[in-house]
Amino acid sequence: MTNQNIFTVSRLNAEVRLLLENEMGIVWLVGEISNFSAPVSGHWYFTLKDSRAQVKCAMFKGNNRRVTFKPQAGNQVLVKARLSLYEPRGDYQLIIESMQPEGDGRLQQQFDELKMKLAAEGLFAQALKTPLPEHPQRVGVITSKTGAALYDILDVLKRRDPSLPVVVYPTLVQGEEAAIQIAQAIGRANARAECDVLIVGRGGGSLEDLWCFNNEIVARTIAASQIPIISAVGHEVDVTIADFVADVRAPTPSAAAELVSRDNSHKQQVFQQRQQHLASSMLHYFSKQQHQLSMLSHRLERQHPRQRLMQQAQQLDDLQIRLARGIQHQLSQKKQGLQRLDHRLALCSPQYQLSHQQNHLQQSTRRLQDALKHQLLNRRHQLSLAAEKLDTVSPLATLKRGYSITQSADGDVITDASSLQSGDKVITRLASGEFKSTVD
Repeated sequence: MTNQNIFTVSRLNAEVRLLLENEMGIVWLVGEISNFSAPVSGHWYFTLKDSRAQVKCAMFKGNNRRVTFKPQAGNQVLVKARLSLYEPRGDYQLIIESMQPEGDGRLQQQFDELKMKLAAEGLFAQALKTPLPEHPQRVGVITSKTGAALYDILDVLKRRDPSLPVVVYPTLVQGEEAAIQIAQAIGRANARAECDVLIVGRGGGSLEDLWCFNNEIVARTIAASQIPIISAVGHEVDVTIADFVADVRAPTPSAAAELVSRDNSHKQQVFQQRQQHLASSMLHYFSKQQHQLSMLSHRLERQHPRQRLMQQAQQLDDLQIRLARGIQHQLSQKKQGLQRLDHRLALCSPQYQLSHQQNHLQQSTRRLQDALKHQLLNRRHQLSLAAEKLDTVSPLATLKRGYSITQSADGDVITDASSLQSGDKVITRLASGEFKSTVD
């Protein structure tokens, strides 16, 4: 094994990216948008998914400026993309070039695919176009028998050339069965060979309304027709596959009627007819050149320095997102640490300690006051009990029961009457008051 057979991760991812971009080319994809992100760089990043799988996508601002709606999660879209690889992470991804809502996008994709297919087969070539007869003998009209287009055509023909016979081949011009009926009407007109020019068309409408004129069966039937066909579908701005393959394109049904009718302005009619031929040739030429330009642009795109710039732009967005997340994480951690230090500092601050000691002092004061009140109540109760006991043995209590105390003038208590002599002064104390007397 040589060193050339040993890949680095960077070399492997670069080789895989080139392989994907060169081999797969452009792909069309339908899916549901999720995880949509639009950084300040202007690029879009999102995921396309279905019920069983998903793929990462990037749409750079040079392309997303052409998107006519604001993508949101849940949108069903049709995208045109190139397969690639985001080398720094090794992620397989799609580089989106265009995006449309799924319904309109599918129809436009089918239109472009059929247009390129028929152009490649040469069905739009000017050499296959059959010139319109200078003086038509009978005109066939293939359209709805109740549509405004038929009345417009008949009105113009009546005004310009009332003698020109008209054969109407009624058919549906909208819906699923319309394409088959239009093809059958063209075939029926060719089989009858009763007209020398056919007008095929209808009034204006949406892309979906006009879709039967973008049908491959209708296109091939028009190309195979032996009778020259004028395509007159919609308004002047409406373009269908039938316009490309028909011998002449008229901007409106009324204009088609003017092309096949004769009046005093016959030279103008010839001029318009040639102008239509020129427009058809230019349309075919531009279509062919556009196809070649698309192929050359795709080849240039694969080798353009923009690919590396897109990779680096995506990598820059990825790094910015990671940096923002890292900074946010660091700020969150620092904020939490600062909050913890603030809490610890608050616990150690003199103000907190003073407040804590004041609370402790207040609690101790309350406990001391409660203890003093309790002691006071106990002492009062004990005093009350002692007073009651003292009152039971107090001389005053004895006096209250009707007894008295007799004292001599000197204050001695007289307990024996023999100690007294006639004429002695004595004092008698009662429960309430006292009186003096003389011994007789």
